[in-house]
Amino acid sequence: MIDRIKRLFAAAGSPVPTAVAANQKIDELHLAAAVLLAEVAMADDSGFDDAERRAICRLMCTRFGLSESEATALVSTSEAHAADSVNLIGFTRVIKDNYSQQERVELIEMIWEVVYADGVRHDYEDSLLRRIAGLIYVSDRDRGNARKRVLERLGKATETGPV
Repeated sequence: MIDRIKRLFAAAGSPVPTAVAANQKIDELHLAAAVLLAEVAMADDSGFDDAERRAICRLMCTRFGLSESEATALVSTSEAHAADSVNLIGFTRVIKDNYSQQERVELIEMIWEVVYADGVRHDYEDSLLRRIAGLIYVSDRDRGNARKRVLERLGKATETGPV
């Protein structure tokens, strides 16, 4: 899998290749999701911390069935790419074009889990999440309901801290 991810980055100037072989399609989707999660993790003042990194690895394992080593490699790769990326459009387009509506809402739930991984919902994370949701055509209502489901899973009746 790591070799396939490396090949994705080798594509000439494109953050996500537009034409991939069928066996690379899954990797392309995993990479797009991981980069969006890493972008949100980097959005707050504290940067990409260990709690957020662990949350993304856990989400990659549970949601995509990756091994721990595959998830760790994917997170490292996505972190490096997110740090160099100035444009989310390529990644959100991959998600929008290949995920069902339910899968896109599940991705928003994953993003909420990353937002709450460090215990604080930051304005920058919230703004980026709102932008990503719009780019992948997830409504404000679905985004809010996803947030409520995540808070329930985390055992929080309401959130604490800023915002």
